[in-house]
Amino acid sequence: MRRWILTGDNAKHWKSQLHSRADWLWIGGLLLAALLLYTKNLGDLPLRDWDEGTVAQVAREIWRSPANWLHPKTIGGEPYLNKPPLMHWLIALAYTIGGVNEWTSRLPGALLTALGIPILYSIGREIFHYRQPAIFSALVYLVMLPVLRHGRLAMLDGAIVSFFLFTVWCLLRSRRNLRYCLGVGIGLGLIGLTKGMVGLLLGAIALLFLFWDTPRLLGSWYLWGGIAIGSLPVAAWYAAQWWQYGHQFTDRAVVDQSLSRIWQAVENHQHPPWFYLLEILKYCFPWLIFLPSGLLYTWNHRNWSWAKLILVWGGGYLLAISLMGTKLPWYVLPVYPAIALAVGVQLAQFWQQPYPAKYPRYAIAFLTLLAVATWAASFYYSPWNTDPDWELQWILAAVAGTMTFSAWLAVRGDRQFIAVLIWGMYVALLLFVTSRHWVWELAEAYQVKPVAALIQARTPPNREIYTSFAYNRPSLDFYSDRRVISSNFNQLQQQWQQPHPYLLLDRPTLERLKLPAIESLGQASGWMLVTRE
Repeated sequence: MRRWILTGDNAKHWKSQLHSRADWLWIGGLLLAALLLYTKNLGDLPLRDWDEGTVAQVAREIWRSPANWLHPKTIGGEPYLNKPPLMHWLIALAYTIGGVNEWTSRLPGALLTALGIPILYSIGREIFHYRQPAIFSALVYLVMLPVLRHGRLAMLDGAIVSFFLFTVWCLLRSRRNLRYCLGVGIGLGLIGLTKGMVGLLLGAIALLFLFWDTPRLLGSWYLWGGIAIGSLPVAAWYAAQWWQYGHQFTDRAVVDQSLSRIWQAVENHQHPPWFYLLEILKYCFPWLIFLPSGLLYTWNHRNWSWAKLILVWGGGYLLAISLMGTKLPWYVLPVYPAIALAVGVQLAQFWQQPYPAKYPRYAIAFLTLLAVATWAASFYYSPWNTDPDWELQWILAAVAGTMTFSAWLAVRGDRQFIAVLIWGMYVALLLFVTSRHWVWELAEAYQVKPVAALIQARTPPNREIYTSFAYNRPSLDFYSDRRVISSNFNQLQQQWQQPHPYLLLDRPTLERLKLPAIESLGQASGWMLVTRE
């Protein structure tokens, strides 16, 4: 039998290899789990309005015309000046490979968001002295509902979070190897090419952490050189847009869509300063149970690097967006990795307690309360209800079973309640993403695809259609490949006088208009498409 004699440097080398192999196994396992959860049934539901519909339209315009890769335009031929085009480029590339559909529209964002889970584990390995907090932090982040939901949508924010995670990881590595400063610049540059001025805020968060934890790096030319190199593509793209559009670009992209959101509510998205706290309270259970004690533990160890990172990252960013005039639910996404780190620290503390452990009564009480509430909700959607929902019942039953078993193990003082809680939430979220409920905004208005098919089949290309619906629906524009404009009663009457008008009307509005010489082109989802004979 071969015997290993570990002495001196040989023992250290063997231990280093062992740790490296274990880390790669964890990274691989987390990545596979994330890819399954983030890509399963990705294209089964239509794109939702606003962000998804708009992003898909711009990406299709880029895909159709090489001239639009640098200066994207929307369906109406108007310049798209709202956001930089990195995600639109990636989606257009996906269209080139897999065609224009829901799956290719959502795939780039889903893959980038899924990559954030192993990156967060790597961040944990940089800041914690042992592996358990890194593992629990990554697993908690894996099963956070708001990150999963927005990461699977054709939006920009999931990718933003992963780019920032990469930036933070490079920042932590650069404390030991200055070459990683280039990665800091690349990460911030990717953020800038995705969502513009957000890169300045997240860059300020990163530099504030350095100022508190490792101020010597702020005087390093490697850091500022890396940031300068990463910023060059962003500066070049902004210069190209300004050269093409002049003050129209600066007024729209820089002022209206970025700077003005700081001091005023854009498009009526005005909420009180505690709006994001309510968002976290609504969607972060069951992990909010462990967050207060995790934050208290973090504050008590604020002289450690990991605590400084959590406090600056979570507290600094949350304070900044809470003071902004414009508030949207997905703006809070970059806070969730910091929350996961704080919760992971607390779960690691629970895991290390000897059996039988005495876990806090409030944690057991909240788990029990969640179990009772979700069992009640599951029974509500059972076949005994007049309007049963099998999908929602099974999702709630999975959550209820998880909470019940976890509470029972916690009462017994068994640390396995943590593993059951994480695994049960993963299974429940798998059921969730296979259901029709994961894009719940689709139930807020009529089904868009049948109406879009009618418009596409019965109207000429590049024609504008006017509708009596209350607001414009970018998803309808995308699927119909036409511009469908929301109009009031007087505007509809005026459009009817134009040559070859096309109106999409609900029946009450059609009866009220009393249009002469009407020709019906068909109806779908309760809407009629009409023109003049």
